[in-house]
Amino acid sequence: MRRLGVAVCGFLISGMTLICAAQPGQHAQPDSSSLVHHAVKLAETGHCAEALPLLKKNLAQVTDKELKRDMGINGVNCAMSLNQPDTALAFLQVITRDFPRDPAVLYLAVHAYSDLSTRAAQELAQNARSSYQAHELNAEALEGQGKWDEAAREYRAVLQQNPTLPGIHFRLGRLLLSKPNPGPTVAEDAKKEMEQEIEIDPSNAGAEYVLGELARQAGQWSQAVDHFSRASKLDAGFGDAFLGLGSSLISEKRFPEAITPLETAVKLEPANPAAHYGLAVAYSRSGRKHEGDKEFAIHRQMMQDREPGGAAASPDSQPDQPDSPQSQSPPQPQSSQPQGAPQ
Repeated sequence: MRRLGVAVCGFLISGMTLICAAQPGQHAQPDSSSLVHHAVKLAETGHCAEALPLLKKNLAQVTDKELKRDMGINGVNCAMSLNQPDTALAFLQVITRDFPRDPAVLYLAVHAYSDLSTRAAQELAQNARSSYQAHELNAEALEGQGKWDEAAREYRAVLQQNPTLPGIHFRLGRLLLSKPNPGPTVAEDAKKEMEQEIEIDPSNAGAEYVLGELARQAGQWSQAVDHFSRASKLDAGFGDAFLGLGSSLISEKRFPEAITPLETAVKLEPANPAAHYGLAVAYSRSGRKHEGDKEFAIHRQMMQDREPGGAAASPDSQPDQPDSPQSQSPPQPQSSQPQGAPQ
């Protein structure tokens, strides 16, 4: 009789028991759940070379959420230990998508991305130590540590190799404005850097914004309007640029013209008291008293909420209609960064 590659089953009539026997040469398939648990156990005990292929193969098929989470976490750890960054990223993509609020997953993601960044930086230093990219990376690290002069030297080294690289003059100008106890020429020096940046990259909204702030601080309202206007056109989501434009128009007594940019600023930054205050001034000085009173009320409520204990600030300390709703503090481009501007 020809052999069949299937199990042979027979019934014992008296006991109604099903008996199946595998044909010779056929092996039973392992249970997939047992296999996955085995893979997780291997990973947890340091046998990553054996565990990782099993985890990769079965991750997409697992429906048990807790098991899938454990597989993903162990997959990331094993991939990182075996120096397989692409595999680690693939596991991270799955578990951060499926468990976006899980503290363990988020904690792991922070460290994994940090480790990957560190490894890439080390490879850059080892393979292209003298490249402008290496100098730029060093400058960013030094800037983050508040080592302004050292960072500036690294940015200058970048420009020596690549004088027209976008973003570097902007960062040099930002450094100048960020340094504590700046010298008397800081505004002029920063202005020169931002102007050079715009010559290289006319689309840099951040540089236009800083030039607008510097002009506003110096009372050069017409120049401030020009720069803020360009910044707002370059980046339609740059709320501070619209606020700066509206504030400068108010300072020039061009109240009706200030309304549109300030309305945009309020839409983009509804929690910014200065935007509401500026819009209130523009409305009131344009004869739209009802709308102005509404914005003043919003501003007062915001300021009251900010005061310790919820006490409103003294009316004497807040003139109802100043010429400019923005403070006269030095511009801080690092905290007013538009979307798409260099970091």
